[in-house]
Amino acid sequence: MSKKASAEWKGGIKDGGGTISTETGVLKDAPYGFKSRFEDGKGTNPEELIAAAHAGCFSMAFSLMLGEAGFTPDRIATKAAVTIEKKEGGVEITASHLTVEASVPGLDEAQFQKIAGQAKSGCPVSKVLNANITMDAKLAS
Repeated sequence: MSKKASAEWKGGIKDGGGTISTETGVLKDAPYGFKSRFEDGKGTNPEELIAAAHAGCFSMAFSLMLGEAGFTPDRIATKAAVTIEKKEGGVEITASHLTVEASVPGLDEAQFQKIAGQAKSGCPVSKVLNANITMDAKLAS
């Protein structure tokens, strides 16, 4: 299986701009640029897309692992915050923090934390990120 996306950039780093598109068409010529990445400009940016991918991947992995343990979640709400820092040699992604709240009938706190931790480590996006991945997980009643 292969999933595809594309980007096109025109101009210099600060005065130029680009578009990002996905194979499914969910993103089609979505604008991105220096201002949306490092300031408060309109459009998306790679780190925001990675955060969305990480939140979505974790939620699906968590649902799978809960199911394998005999639980069906009513709701899993995940936010991801990707940190970029200026380092020697350039800018790099150094962390992704997941904030999770889920409602899972019949699941106790210890099981919840154990399975959430397994999903954090096991989701494919977590595996591809060479960053410190942290998480706050809350079992809703």
